[in-house]
Amino acid sequence: MAMAENRQLWWTVAAASGLLAGWSLPPVGCPPLLWLALVPLWALSPGQGALWGAMAVLISHRWLLWLHPLDWVGVPLPLSLPVCLLLWLGCALLGALLVGSWRWLVGRLGVERFASALLAAALWGLAEVWLARGPLFWLGLGSAVLPGDRALAGLAQLVGAGGLAMLQLLIAWGLWQGCTRRRAARRWLVGWMLALVLLHALGWQQLRADPAGDRAAKPERVMVLQPAIPTREKFSWIQQRSLQEQLLAALEQAQEREADLLVLPEGALALGQDLPTAPALEVLSGGFRQQGIELRSALLQFPPGASEAQGALDKHRLVPLGEWIPGSGLLGWAGLSAVGGVSPGDASRLLPRADGSLAVAICYELSDGASLVSASRHGAGWILASANLDPYPLQLQQQFRALAQLRAIEASRWLVSAANTGPSLVVNPEGVVLQQLRSGQPGTLLSAVIPRDLITPYARWGEFPLLLLAVVAGLHLTWSRVRQS
Repeated sequence: MAMAENRQLWWTVAAASGLLAGWSLPPVGCPPLLWLALVPLWALSPGQGALWGAMAVLISHRWLLWLHPLDWVGVPLPLSLPVCLLLWLGCALLGALLVGSWRWLVGRLGVERFASALLAAALWGLAEVWLARGPLFWLGLGSAVLPGDRALAGLAQLVGAGGLAMLQLLIAWGLWQGCTRRRAARRWLVGWMLALVLLHALGWQQLRADPAGDRAAKPERVMVLQPAIPTREKFSWIQQRSLQEQLLAALEQAQEREADLLVLPEGALALGQDLPTAPALEVLSGGFRQQGIELRSALLQFPPGASEAQGALDKHRLVPLGEWIPGSGLLGWAGLSAVGGVSPGDASRLLPRADGSLAVAICYELSDGASLVSASRHGAGWILASANLDPYPLQLQQQFRALAQLRAIEASRWLVSAANTGPSLVVNPEGVVLQQLRSGQPGTLLSAVIPRDLITPYARWGEFPLLLLAVVAGLHLTWSRVRQS
């Protein structure tokens, strides 16, 4: 009886701590809450770990339910809510499989030794980076530091989001060990607190770096247009006319205020749609283009004096089910996007320009920090995020904002976001949001962005430090077992 009650208690702990973990991710972004949620994970069984992962995803990805109703993309209204629920539960199931598998590996490695914890934590961090390059990833433990702990987020310049995920797990492991060690608990917890202080000091030092090149660089005056046109009404005549009027007014305003560049959000222009007039400045707008028989979602380039696009950077990471589904050709279904099936472009996120190259993230490509720091390593002076997050709720916009802060810190670059209904904002290289338009309201903002050529350690080395730590920890464990045998 006592054993059954103990098992039930652990299943309850798994569910509660998973819910706490999901709640501690952005927009809350509170690392101490996450550490408390991660502590039980080191002691759970694989099945309980799977429950932990499912609960975390159900809370952090609840914005998926705001896809309903889907009748505007051809899904019958009675099927709309079941489809959205299946998407939400499918993501939770994937999270359960991943965390349950990781917890099974932890059980095989053992959790008492630091080498075992280091290997398990490093593998989790590497998995987050790898998943961010595929279609099924949005938030991970690496993003939990923001907006609540910018000092700890500064370590992203050294180890990236994968390294931050590893640190979250190791911090929780240290707290768990300190609470379970009877004899040396006090000394262990003092050491844990000292390590925490040193990590924050190191992260804060990274953020306070002042490259000498900033003082010599010429700022680029960037204006952002947030049209705030509901996606479900985007192709109506009234909304198309509203967009044309807003665009003409923004072009006039940008010229009067001597802006160098005007930016429009993802999908602002329809396929084959040109600017209403030849602009006096460069315009970058989200839109669509035809590449052979393939339809591409892209960031379109309009040089000064050109009303037709003269260049483009295609979206590479497509939204699953929305823009891309496996075997779409065989199924004859193009997905949930209002524009039909979209084909991916090249993986590079570097956009060459006469006034300096950019790193570009379209929509949820923002969760892939490795691609953006790669673009910065190859000459991108700042980062542009173009998105359309309608009809999702404010929760998703706040998660997008936290990811924008993290991407700016990782690459030590200014970041400008242009989003249809928000968040349209400007973030400096320290991860501070300097300007932001009100969500859901049309408007413009103008900011002076300073291009940078600084290469952070993470941009230079990528995931090599994490991989090295995993290899060293694995070799240490192997050698220890050989000696014991």
